[in-house]
Amino acid sequence: MLALLLGACSSTPTYTSDPKRAAQANLELGVAYYREGRLQLAMENLRRAVELNPDLSEAHGAIAILYERLGENESAEQHYRRALALAPADSRTNNNFGQFLCHQKRLQDADRHFRKAVADPLYDTPEVAYTNAGICARRIPDLSKAEEYFRLALERNPFYPQALLQMLSLTHEQGEYLRARAYLQRYQQVSRHGPESLWLGIRVEHALGDRNAVSSYGLALRNNFPDAPQTRAYLEWLNEQP
Repeated sequence: MLALLLGACSSTPTYTSDPKRAAQANLELGVAYYREGRLQLAMENLRRAVELNPDLSEAHGAIAILYERLGENESAEQHYRRALALAPADSRTNNNFGQFLCHQKRLQDADRHFRKAVADPLYDTPEVAYTNAGICARRIPDLSKAEEYFRLALERNPFYPQALLQMLSLTHEQGEYLRARAYLQRYQQVSRHGPESLWLGIRVEHALGDRNAVSSYGLALRNNFPDAPQTRAYLEWLNEQP
């Protein structure tokens, strides 16, 4: 894919005598353009891939993601469904479609596709789908189901930052502050803090009475993420403290 991108003088691959090979080349080039943020070129190549080989499930899955990003949800769903009609057990497409459905608040449908994703024994990142399923379950809200999914994610990958962050948030929400601190400590061992984890850390340590930790997290939040909504929330919270 990198060779295609670096060697291209235009958005059209050079070998087009075989439609299937040309479709694959356009797919790879479209994905590369998408990753660079060059969405118009990505769309041109992915559309060409679908036209050249309508049975290429990966092309339908890729263009579905692009349509979703552009807010064209009807087209996105059409291509997600076509991709799964061609490859029903594809774990990544099931996970991506599950996320799409969750964003559309079609939570039960989303859950079915997350379950299909993790049912594939060859899926190399099941922790991603389990975490997405947990996030979706929190929106129901079904906190026990969400926790079950996050635990399954961490069984597959104990160092997956997003699952640790979700467990940190969930245990904080449930008022289990010592457990939340443990997840906070595990999270910061494997990932850099962002505004969400720092704001959670402030509230957890405040509940546990550690003023030094509160000040430390607060300083990091203000210095590193001055414009984040969590920073504004922290400053408002700080003004309300006695």
